Amino acid sequence: MKLPTEHARRAELNYEVHARPPDALGAPVRVSYLALLLDGSTRSAAREHVRNLALRYGVTPPGETANHFAADLGAFRIKWEQHTEFHRVTFMRDGAAERPFSEPAIAAVPTDWVAALPGQLLVAADLELLPDAEEMLALELFGSNQLVGSMVQGGRGMAFTDFRIGSHGFARFLVHSGSMSPVQAGRNVQRLLEIDTYRMMALLAVPVARALGPSLTAWEGELAEIAARLVEAKPIDEPVLLARLTRLAAEIEKEEAATRYRFSAAAAYYALVQRRIAELREERIEGLQTFQEFVERRLAPAMDTCQATAARQEALSRRVARVTQLLSTRVDITREEQNRDVLQSMNRRAQLQLRLQRTVEGLSVAAITYYIVGLVGYVCQPLAPLTPFTPDTLVALSIPAVLGVVALALARARRRLKLDEDD
Repeated sequence: MKLPTEHARRAELNYEVHARPPDALGAPVRVSYLALLLDGSTRSAAREHVRNLALRYGVTPPGETANHFAADLGAFRIKWEQHTEFHRVTFMRDGAAERPFSEPAIAAVPTDWVAALPGQLLVAADLELLPDAEEMLALELFGSNQLVGSMVQGGRGMAFTDFRIGSHGFARFLVHSGSMSPVQAGRNVQRLLEIDTYRMMALLAVPVARALGPSLTAWEGELAEIAARLVEAKPIDEPVLLARLTRLAAEIEKEEAATRYRFSAAAAYYALVQRRIAELREERIEGLQTFQEFVERRLAPAMDTCQATAARQEALSRRVARVTQLLSTRVDITREEQNRDVLQSMNRRAQLQLRLQRTVEGLSVAAITYYIVGLVGYVCQPLAPLTPFTPDTLVALSIPAVLGVVALALARARRRLKLDEDD
């Protein structure tokens, strides 16, 4: 049967749910685990580093764009995965050492290759999966440290740790496979290591929150001062206050943009920790803290701090926006009042100019009449003998007529100009 045109990423999306499957681990197994933070310059270097190791052992290396790789290199097995912010490398060796943790899996890995791994080491853990690990053995191995442990998978196995970095630089996990199948054991080993990894990734936001606290306090104080001054501010003070608010808003927005991702990522990692713990299906071992109790008791307050800091930052940004809007409204009102005063002043000047113009027009009527009457006087001199009036009488009689004609002509000219302005 011929199917419709296939989406370009159909296969990729379908096999995404099958990516990075857990390894089937049959006890006894030794596991060493490293998680390292990446940045833009080390992402490609991490893949290339794994390719070099594969080539050293004569194994087909991962592809140029691969984000995960697994292979049996003889002396040990390796599993590499690259994520958004970190990459993790897991080394596995079958068999148990004479004493747990005395010969970790990473001891078989070339030391020069391990030391040159790209990124900053965030998590290092040794894990021993044994067929029969009792609580007394765990107490002996972890010494006086506070032990965390529980039965997992509904009592089918046990897991212990102290979540501490030992003198050799590794945290340690002891797992009893019990009646778990190799696949179940592999899943629980992966969950335990992911709990430790995501816990540390979530905690990356705590120093950010602590460093941001003093700045938030200072910004809140400055905002309160600006708001208090705004109550009694005069128009001359408003531009200065608006400039301070704009600078404050820019500083807050800059810091919020720099920390938003870290706080959001912390919340996502915390959710992953809770999900992985739930998947362990823990049952209590009398006298020990479960993984859920330990992580929630110590991680939840840190996440609450990060969430409160993020909410405080967001609330401060909204408050600055409200005060800025209020001050901008006041500045707009002040500007409108100034514009009104300017318009009123212009109106008064226009009225004065109109009055002056009318005065000038009146004087112009008189001046024009004077000159026209003067011309009439010159005309009447030779015509006086032909009339019963003297030249002066004729000039006097012409004054009202000339004055009326001039006034009428100026009035018609004003009306014509007004009509042109209306059009």
